[in-house]
Amino acid sequence: MTPRQRRVLIVSILSSFVAFLDGSIINVALPAIGREFGGDLALQQWVVDGYLLSLGALILVAGSLSDTYGRVRVLRAGLIWFGITSLACAVAPLGTLLVVARILQGAAAALLVPSSLALITSTFSGPAQGKAIGAWTGWTGIAGIAGPVLGGVLVDTIGWRFVFGINVLPILVTLIVLARIDEPARTGPAARIDLVGAGLAVVGLGAPVFALIEQGRLGWGSPVVVVPLIVGVLALAAFLRWEARAPQPMMPLGLFRVRNFWVGNIATVGIYSALSLGFFIFAVYLQQVGGFSATAAGIAGVPATLMLLLFATLFGTLAGRYGPRRFMTIGPIVAGAGFLLLLAAVPPINVWLQVVPAIVLIGLGLAITVAPLTSAVLGSIRAEQAGIGSAINNAVSRVAGLIAVALAGTIIGGRLDLAGFQRVMVVVAVLMFAGGIVSWLGIRTPVVASHERDSSEKLL
Repeated sequence: MTPRQRRVLIVSILSSFVAFLDGSIINVALPAIGREFGGDLALQQWVVDGYLLSLGALILVAGSLSDTYGRVRVLRAGLIWFGITSLACAVAPLGTLLVVARILQGAAAALLVPSSLALITSTFSGPAQGKAIGAWTGWTGIAGIAGPVLGGVLVDTIGWRFVFGINVLPILVTLIVLARIDEPARTGPAARIDLVGAGLAVVGLGAPVFALIEQGRLGWGSPVVVVPLIVGVLALAAFLRWEARAPQPMMPLGLFRVRNFWVGNIATVGIYSALSLGFFIFAVYLQQVGGFSATAAGIAGVPATLMLLLFATLFGTLAGRYGPRRFMTIGPIVAGAGFLLLLAAVPPINVWLQVVPAIVLIGLGLAITVAPLTSAVLGSIRAEQAGIGSAINNAVSRVAGLIAVALAGTIIGGRLDLAGFQRVMVVVAVLMFAGGIVSWLGIRTPVVASHERDSSEKLL
């Protein structure tokens, strides 16, 4: 690895780390936020989904900006804005203002994720790219699952507001390293931003999410629920129609003609909706029903973090050599089995018998899955499309999580108890299994991977 490649990998990991960390660290802080601001499950859903909403809706525009204006420039802007909005979340005096700050923070995160991954795919190639993506997915996956551990400690010691303020330090470090990476200011011809597409995406996602969350309080028969739901569905249909005809679409539908790209994104829907819903409910359940402290609830996820740290890079490397299909099949099934084991977490909860074995299985399944999934999706398209390809895949994963969390109240039945928790775990497991089955039926091993594997075996 050259010095520049090493700096690129560090910047890419740190940039995505803060975005994924903030998406998960909030989970264990939700009960504390509810106690301070009041509100029920709906406020907790909005604190999570406000971030995912703007991230999922704007990440496609951010991917186009990355391809057009350069990964380094977009990353720098995203890091600065993310730091500002993190501080805004930390000092929010009202629950509504916290939700607004989270929406703005998600917009900043949209600039970070596709640019960081596109920087890797444009710098590394071949097996080295698979290994680099494995390291990226391993560390960002750790951020997504280790966030509750750090968040729990902060909530129980110095307060929930510091789960946002802590972002400032890694952002400063990333900006310093980023200053040492040279890249042309523009990597493609200037293009107009697809404002129409962005607007339709925001309405098409935001309105249904509003309806899904608020129906628990107002009911499906309320016009306040029905009208936004209809408007959102129509906006999504208009979005797809516009993207098919727009001269410079923010989501080129032609990419979905590539088999591994569209199949990988369908698998992403099942896998990431399961992860978002599963860990959201898991963290809240341990505290509100199991009686755990925020720190204990966060520590309960440590085994999954360790599994990702130990094995994500290994499976990324193996996927680069043997192709992603078998890993994308086995991994979700293993993780789904882990979520089913959590059905045994009945109060009084025995952590070592009822939680740790399940979390270990979930972490192993994620380590097997995440890097091969990323490699399958981005390895199937041209290098110059890496930014928008990464943005689409990340948008799919965030939107899947967004909808899944919005449906939490419907699945639970209004109030989180043992029966509601078990229903969620079954749904999560089914979603995981679906992701594995789709991968087995649809993913094809790239010719490059097969050729490199045969060459390696001949040398041996």
